[in-house]
Amino acid sequence: MIFPLIFGIILGAISVIFALQNTAIITITFFTSQITGSLALILVSALLMGIVITLLLVLPESIRNYFRYKNLKKENAKLEEDLRKQKELTIFAKHTPVTPEAIAEIEDGAITDPSTL
Repeated sequence: MIFPLIFGIILGAISVIFALQNTAIITITFFTSQITGSLALILVSALLMGIVITLLLVLPESIRNYFRYKNLKKENAKLEEDLRKQKELTIFAKHTPVTPEAIAEIEDGAITDPSTL
C-alpha cells in the first residue's frame, strides 16, 4: 500500500518539474485549426489523447474476451458436472446392479458423495 503512494508522489513531483521547465508558448497547426498553449500542456494533452485512442482500440477485444471467458466458464462447469456424473456412475456400477431409479438419482445429483456407496 505504501508503494503506490510513494510512486504517486514521485510521479507528481516529476510532472511539476516538467511543467515548470517547459513554459514556452507554442502554436500547433492542424489543417486549418490552430492551438496555442504552453509546451507542457500541449505534450500532456497529446499523451492523454494517445492513451484514449489506445483504450478505444483495445476495448472491443477486451469485451469480446470477457464474453468468451464467461462462455468457457459455463462450459467448464457443465463438463465438470458431466464428469462428476460419470464418476458416480462408474463407482455405483461397481457396487450395485444398474436400475433406472439409481441412474435417475445420479442424474438429479441426489448422490453427492460417491465414497458412501
